[in-house]
Amino acid sequence: MSRKRSMMSDRLKYEIARELGVADVVSRDGWGAVSSRDCGNIVAKAIEIAERNIASQHSY
Repeated sequence: MSRKRSMMSDRLKYEIARELGVADVVSRDGWGAVSSRDCGNIVAKAIEIAERNIASQHSY
């Protein structure tokens, strides 16, 4: 069952995919063609960015 709403914006997903070198796969074949490993790397990178943003918000 697929989710109706993504936790991550499409813009962020594409930005991270570009960083990790899989944007061409997404553009050509869609997100379903991205390997599980690359999807995991995208999620890990998104978590890293979120943690960095939270840390910077809590730094005074």
